[in-house]
Amino acid sequence: MKKLFIFIALFTLVLAGCGANETTNSAGDKTEGKAKKVALILPEKIGVNPFFQQMDEGAKKAAEEFGFELKTIESTDHTAIEENLRVAVAEGYDLIITSSFEAEDALKKVAGENPDQPFAIIDTTVDLPNVRSVNFREHEAAYLLGASAGLSTKTNTVGMVAAMDIPLLKKWTVAFENGLHSTNPDATFLVNYVGNFNDPAKAKELALLQASQGADFIAGAAAVGDLGVFEAAKEKGFYTAGQDVDRTELDPDHIVLSQLKGTDAVAYETIKAFAEGTYEAGVVAYGLKEEGVGLTYVTHESATPLNDFVGQEVVDQVKEIKDQIVNGELEVPNPLEN
Repeated sequence: MKKLFIFIALFTLVLAGCGANETTNSAGDKTEGKAKKVALILPEKIGVNPFFQQMDEGAKKAAEEFGFELKTIESTDHTAIEENLRVAVAEGYDLIITSSFEAEDALKKVAGENPDQPFAIIDTTVDLPNVRSVNFREHEAAYLLGASAGLSTKTNTVGMVAAMDIPLLKKWTVAFENGLHSTNPDATFLVNYVGNFNDPAKAKELALLQASQGADFIAGAAAVGDLGVFEAAKEKGFYTAGQDVDRTELDPDHIVLSQLKGTDAVAYETIKAFAEGTYEAGVVAYGLKEEGVGLTYVTHESATPLNDFVGQEVVDQVKEIKDQIVNGELEVPNPLEN
């Protein structure tokens, strides 16, 4: 009878072990049969800036593919980011992703207080041992945009309306100017700053100013302010370029190029790394080689026909420059590292 009792007890333990459905998450911890959960905390509402719309789409794609439960949390304003991060920690999300410099201070505080919680931040750097900072080499794409402008301009005057005169934006302004002068050393470069990321009226005013100074191509690098640059281009007949996503479809007669940033791709790759167990804290960067950044017609096809202001000959020349950057023949300096 005693032997029978021992056998039943051992059999029960074996069944219990089989039923636990124990899995290991990418941080190395064991979970009890639960789907991994990812929180994407955006610094603003979706629909204002396509940058964040893309990010959400990439996260959704990865969540579906790798069997994650995803929750996207939109912050009503920048002051809500910290609270949203804390809520995600309290709710037990396995990976918490946020984005942009607006979230830096909040993430530093919350990640510092929760050293065992994996975080990721897209498009800026937070130097903590539990944070993966996902950056872009935007200066490579800005260089291509500047090179295109230098080859396309008919007045030899080219402008850019940028959001703010801060170090981060030099990856756009300085790299664009370097690309411009690489193909057109005699071109005049005009740059003006809006003072923020969401003022189309001020951006339009600055674009009109540059047009009055002879610029026939004025690139927008002012986030929501780019809409004002596009409006000015339509009114005055100059040419312009968008940022982050392909904006040429908005006004093909005037928006002739777009500098691209694949926030959907990096959100996808971040979740993929976590799912496959290759997530590590530290800085990773995506450039032309990794197809994290690009330029319409040069690195990515567009549904919009190429405008004659640019033309295929210019595209072909800029493709050669792109190839030189990708294979290491041409190095585009990062203005933030000089």
